[in-house]
Amino acid sequence: MAVFTPVTLDDLNQWMTQFSLGKPLAIKGISSGIENSNFFLTTEAGEYVLTIFEKLSFEQLPFYLELMRHLADRGVMVPAPVANKQGDILHALHGKPAAIVTKLEGKSQLAPHPIHCAEVGTMLAKMHLAGQDFPIQQPNLRALDWWHATTPVVLPYLPEAQQHLLRAEIHYQEAFAASATFHQLPRGPIHADLFRNNVMFDGERLTGFFDFYFAGCDTWIFDVAVTVNDWCIDLETGALDTGRVRAMLDAYHATRPFTPAEKIAWQPMLQAGALRFWLSRLYDFYMPREAEMLTPHDPTHFERILRQRINHPIPELY
Repeated sequence: MAVFTPVTLDDLNQWMTQFSLGKPLAIKGISSGIENSNFFLTTEAGEYVLTIFEKLSFEQLPFYLELMRHLADRGVMVPAPVANKQGDILHALHGKPAAIVTKLEGKSQLAPHPIHCAEVGTMLAKMHLAGQDFPIQQPNLRALDWWHATTPVVLPYLPEAQQHLLRAEIHYQEAFAASATFHQLPRGPIHADLFRNNVMFDGERLTGFFDFYFAGCDTWIFDVAVTVNDWCIDLETGALDTGRVRAMLDAYHATRPFTPAEKIAWQPMLQAGALRFWLSRLYDFYMPREAEMLTPHDPTHFERILRQRINHPIPELY
């Protein structure tokens, strides 16, 4: 993530004594993303990721960290939070919430083929099933309520055609969220941000999901839609690649079969996934924050995806 709060080895020398990780040897800021301050941290015990949370509070963070621990304990390949000598996984650094998690092996697959999409589909289904008995409830903080709050903030910056698209999609999503079908959708903890840069691969072998700090309890099919909208598209046009879509959906369905309600919801959820990220990118673009390493994402990318989902046929869910 972007570095809003700089951290040096001098800052860590005393702070790290609460862990059984030995001395800190190196720290390097991670430039991607725009929400938290993330660093690669090398200690005498190995390599880790240090995160300082710039938005999430001490009260909100147990959901995310405990979810990661819950999934890791059940064999889902995610970073495991590192406890200090007192057993705590949430800490304070520079007066802000902080956590250390294990570093996944491999690298991001930014040009995925169907085999990669199938691996992601299988692991996403396993993650949803493993989270069913997670005891902490916290809503998806970037769902409909957030869309309502954010839309009037960004509307004044948009030309008329974009304003019309945004208002129309909000109305469409409001109507679907009030429908009987929506209330029949299976739900539980979701990742909600499973883009290509949040998954690690070693060749064709998936080695883990990370960056769970947009997670929340929501419909599983929304999580699938967000994932398809990044992994299974032509990046220039936003159009779906049918081969990659089919590979991901078939692999997911083989592990956790889709329901009839999810089949009905597939179209509106693909649009919802595009809307959510169009809105957040509009907000970040027009309401920028200062950071040492920060490049807001282009909001027109998800505008194109939303228009594609509205105007073009989509592959069947199953």
